[in-house]
Amino acid sequence: MPTTAQFMLERLTAWGVQRVYGYPGDGINGLLGAFHEVGDRLEFVQVRHEEIASFAATAHAKLTGEVGVCMATSGPGAIHLLNGLYDAKLDHAPVVAIVGQQKRMSLGGNYQQEVDLQVLFKDVASEFVQVCMEPAQAQHLIDRAIRIAKVTRSPTCVIVPNDVQEADYAAPPREHGAVYTSTGFSEPLIVPRHEDLERAAAVLNAGERVAILIGQGALHAGAEVERVADLLGAGVAKALNGRAALPDELPFVTGSIGLLGTKPSYDMMEGCDTLLMVGSSFPYAEWLPQEGQARGVQIDLDGRMLNMRYPMEVGLTGDSRETLRALIPLLERKQAREWREQIEDGVRRWWEILDAHAHEPADPINPQLLFHELSKRLPDGAILTSDSGSATDWWARHLRMRAGMQAILSGTLATMCPAIPYALAGKMAFPDRPVIACLGDGAMQMLGINALIDIAKYRSRWSDQRLVVLVLNNHDLNQVTWEQRVMSGDPKLDASQTLPDFPYASYAQLIGLKGIRIDAPEQVGPAWDEALASGIPVVLEALTDPEVPPLPPHIRFEQAREMAHALVGDPARGRILRQAIRGKVDELVNR
Repeated sequence: MPTTAQFMLERLTAWGVQRVYGYPGDGINGLLGAFHEVGDRLEFVQVRHEEIASFAATAHAKLTGEVGVCMATSGPGAIHLLNGLYDAKLDHAPVVAIVGQQKRMSLGGNYQQEVDLQVLFKDVASEFVQVCMEPAQAQHLIDRAIRIAKVTRSPTCVIVPNDVQEADYAAPPREHGAVYTSTGFSEPLIVPRHEDLERAAAVLNAGERVAILIGQGALHAGAEVERVADLLGAGVAKALNGRAALPDELPFVTGSIGLLGTKPSYDMMEGCDTLLMVGSSFPYAEWLPQEGQARGVQIDLDGRMLNMRYPMEVGLTGDSRETLRALIPLLERKQAREWREQIEDGVRRWWEILDAHAHEPADPINPQLLFHELSKRLPDGAILTSDSGSATDWWARHLRMRAGMQAILSGTLATMCPAIPYALAGKMAFPDRPVIACLGDGAMQMLGINALIDIAKYRSRWSDQRLVVLVLNNHDLNQVTWEQRVMSGDPKLDASQTLPDFPYASYAQLIGLKGIRIDAPEQVGPAWDEALASGIPVVLEALTDPEVPPLPPHIRFEQAREMAHALVGDPARGRILRQAIRGKVDELVNR
C-alpha cells in the first residue's frame, strides 16, 4: 500500500514532471522518503536554499513552458519559497509548490514552526492553495494544482501535513462528497471573432507609422510578428521578457524599450501614429506613445490584461501566434516605406553608438565593453540569464539575440538573485546548451555564491559544461546608487551602497570551477574566449567602473534636475560628468 506522499510523487510523474527543486526538512520527511519508491522517474534536486529552489522551478517554466515544481518544509522553509514564487506570479510562469506542515492534531496549538501557510500563500498562489487534510484528497489536489497552474500560468500550492504524508493512500470512496479527477491537459486554441479581427485590421491598415511592441506572449510567434512587421512597414520593440521573440539581427528590430531600452525604440514610440502590442504587459506608460497620439490594437491571451497600458481602440483576446495568423490575410502591404527606412537607419546608427559607448575609457573596465565583446562571441543556442541591477542595463542593450537563443530575467518583480538559479535550471533542462549568467556583486554576495555550489555539484552530468557566470565587481549596489542620484537627487550614501570585497574568481577555483579575474580592458576579449572554451563552468570576475552611468535613451528634465542636485555632494561627480559627456558625444557623432 503506497503512502499518500508516494502517491503524490507518482501523480507528478503521471503529469510528466521529471524533477523537483527543493531543500529537506522534517516537515516533508514523508515526501522525501517517498522518492526512494519512485526511483529515477522523479528527481529531487537539492539546492542550497529554498529561494534557489523556487527560482529554479520558475526558470524551468519560463524556458520550457512546462510546469516547474519546488518543495520545502513547513514554517521557515515554506517562507523562503515566496520570492521565487512571486517572480513566477508576476511573469506568468506555471509553478507548483509542495510544502510540508505540522501534524493535523498540532494545528492551532502554537506548535513549533506552525505558520498559517494557507493564509501565507493566499496571495502568491491566489488561483489555488489547499491543504491536504486526508489521503483521499491527494489525487484531486495534485491534479488541480498542475492543471490550474497551466491554465492560469501562475503558481499554485499544495500544503501537506506530515502525518498525512505518511498515512496509507486511499482512493476517494464512491460516495457523496467524493471528488474524482484525471491527468491531462491540452492548450486551447483561442482566436478572436472575425469581426474583431476586421476592426483591428482596419486600424492597422489606416496607420502610416506603425510601431509594434512584443513581450513574452510573442515568444512562439516570431515568424508571424516578422510577417506583420513587413506588411505594415513597422519596427518592432521588445519588452525584456520578450527579448528572444525576434533576433536583433533583423534591421527593423529596435531592441528593448523603457529605462533600460534603446533610442530607436524611444524614437519609434514618439513618432508612431499606430501601436500594435502583442503579448506584453509592459507597464511604463511614459515610454509608450502619448495618449491620443496613436490608435492602438492589443493582442493578449488574458483578456484581463487588455487596454490597461494604453487606451487601445481594439483589444483582441487570443493566442498571439494564432491571432496574428488570422489577422495577416486582412492586412494590406504598405507601399510607402519611408517610416520603415527611418527606423532601420536609427537601428543601424544605434549599434554604432553602442560600439562607441563600449570603448569609452573607464576605471578600470567599462562594464559595457564586457557585454559588447560577449555579444560577438555568443554561442549558437545560448541561454542568457540576467539578474536585476545595473548589469541588466548592459544585458538589455548590448547583447544581440540570434535565432535559437533564449533569454530570461525577473521582468516584473525585478528581484535580485535569480541569475544563477536560472542558469542551473537551464542546464538541468538543456544539458547540451551553453548558458551565460550576468549579475552584479550585490546579487552575487546575496545568493549567487551559494548557488555556485549547486553548479559545482551538478556539472558532471551535463554533456556540455559551458556555463559562464559574469560578475561585475564594482563594490557598489550600483543600480540603487544611480536611482538615488537620478530619482531622488541624493548623492551616493556609502553606508548603504558600498559592498565589501570578495574573491569571486578564487572562490570558484576553491569549489572546483574555473575562475578568471580581469582588471584591464585589453583582457576582456581574451577572457571571454578562454571562458567559453573551458570544459567546465567558469566565473568571470571583472573589476568595473561604478561611475559609468546607465543612461536612459532619453533624459527627461526632472531626471537631469535631480542628477544635477545629487552631483553637488557626490565625491565621484567628476568621473560621472566625464562619462555622461562622452556618452552624449558618441550619440551626436553617430547621428
